[in-house]
Amino acid sequence: MKRTIIDASQFELNDRVVAIKRVSKTVKGGRTMRFSALVVVGDGNGHVGAGLGKAAEVPEAIRKGKEAAIKNMVAIPMDENHSIPHDFLGEFGSSSVLLKKAPEGTGIIAGGPVRSVVELAGIKNIRTKSLGSNNKTNVVLATIEGLKNLKTPEQVAKNRGKSVEEVVC
Repeated sequence: MKRTIIDASQFELNDRVVAIKRVSKTVKGGRTMRFSALVVVGDGNGHVGAGLGKAAEVPEAIRKGKEAAIKNMVAIPMDENHSIPHDFLGEFGSSSVLLKKAPEGTGIIAGGPVRSVVELAGIKNIRTKSLGSNNKTNVVLATIEGLKNLKTPEQVAKNRGKSVEEVVC
């Protein structure tokens, strides 16, 4: 699948720290503590990304995570009522996230890690269910994988060689 590179400098980006973990490594002199931060960034207009930063201090781990998230940004198709074009199951590792289209006024029905991703992407109406592993990193990456693989009715019509009206009905 062709991956589009997004220039993040043209967007007003918001970021959210989803998880911070303290990681220790046992060495000859004792244990060394480090931190791992999972950060999600988005512009609220159909672009979102996630990154993992690791460092000796928390602020440095968050900064690195934000940089990694900006590098991994993807574009997400949305319909006229700020929902997704169709239902989809995103998978990453042993985590699966079911993303369901929702009508206007539904709001965001999602758990913590998934909510961070869809809010920063700019989706206003969606229903989700996290299945399988509830590891925050894998859930966030499964959500982004699912959103990235969504197709607009125009793309489906073009692939099938039909008009948009034939595909939508």
